[in-house]
This record gives sequence, structure tokens and C-alpha cells, in this order.
Amino acid sequence: QVQLVESGGGSVQAGGSLRLSCAASGFTYSRYCMAWFRQAPGKKRERVANINSGGIRSYTDSVKGRFTISTDNAKNTLYLQMNSLKPEDTAMYTCAADPSRYCSGVAEVDFDYWGQGTQVTVSS
Repeated sequence: QVQLVESGGGSVQAGGSLRLSCAASGFTYSRYCMAWFRQAPGKKRERVANINSGGIRSYTDSVKGRFTISTDNAKNTLYLQMNSLKPEDTAMYTCAADPSRYCSGVAEVDFDYWGQGTQVTVSS
């Protein structure tokens, strides 16, 4: 049974940092395309970053240079290091998994498995 469990969210001031974790069970990260999505109140869910089974990373423009997606395959855990946080980064962050391996598609519909989310709140 595939399960994704996020942790690491919280409240920080603008300019601060957080590291989100997504622990997986029931499958092996290294064989999947993994991603972080976020959804702010009243807005559509958006992809933040993804990493494929070859380690290739991609980011949405608004977080480039501030966020880093990574995996620890030994721990079967996905991370999102978030630096220089801004109030507009406030959202529910959710990890997702797609067995396509190479992230051929990074829309919501391309991901089969989702965590429950962790809240990030950035105050000005």
C-alpha cells in the first residue's frame, strides 16, 4: 500500500527557512517522478518542484533560487528546502508520486499518489 506522509511545515517570518519532508512507504522513490505541490486559500493547486528518477529537477519560476527539491533514497524520503520565504509562499504543501519515472507530465492528473499535506505560513 502506497503511503506518503509530509512533515516540517510551520509558521515563520519572511526571510526564514523551512525544510519539508515526505516519507514514503509501499514503493521506491528512485523509480518514481516525485513532486511538491502547494495550494493557497482561494487559489488553484500549483506544482512547486519535481525530481525524476535520474535526479533531474525542475522548479516553478516563483521559487527558483530559493527552494531545493531532493531525495534520500536510503530513507525513501523526499525533501523541499525552502529559503528566503515570502508571505506569498503561504500554502498547504503536498507531495505526490508518479510511476512514470521521468516526469513526462507534471500536472496534477499525472500523479497517482498524494500525501495529506503540511501547512506553511509565512508572515511579513
